[in-house]
Amino acid sequence: MRAEKRKRLQARGWKVGSVEEFLELSEQESAYIELRLKLARGLKARRHARGLSQTQLAKAVQSSQSRVAKMEAGDPTVSLDLLVRSLLALGASNRDLGQIITHG
Repeated sequence: MRAEKRKRLQARGWKVGSVEEFLELSEQESAYIELRLKLARGLKARRHARGLSQTQLAKAVQSSQSRVAKMEAGDPTVSLDLLVRSLLALGASNRDLGQIITHG
């Protein structure tokens, strides 16, 4: 948010803070969510780079297209296991996984 807008909102009595403050997330909870989102973005980027559809990836990991869509959207009902297995199915190495997590 731009500083100017922030000042205007605060002058009108609004409290401006982070998502973590609003949801009262711990550092661990925030880090976990960020990890999941990095893996989801990495999955989508790698799938696009390989020129695969969600349906094709779903077949490779024995899942459904809708589940792949949920993985890529960062849906919290998707397990980390499935995210990692899907990245591995796309040819990601341990080093690639580390890059996704580190540079997301």
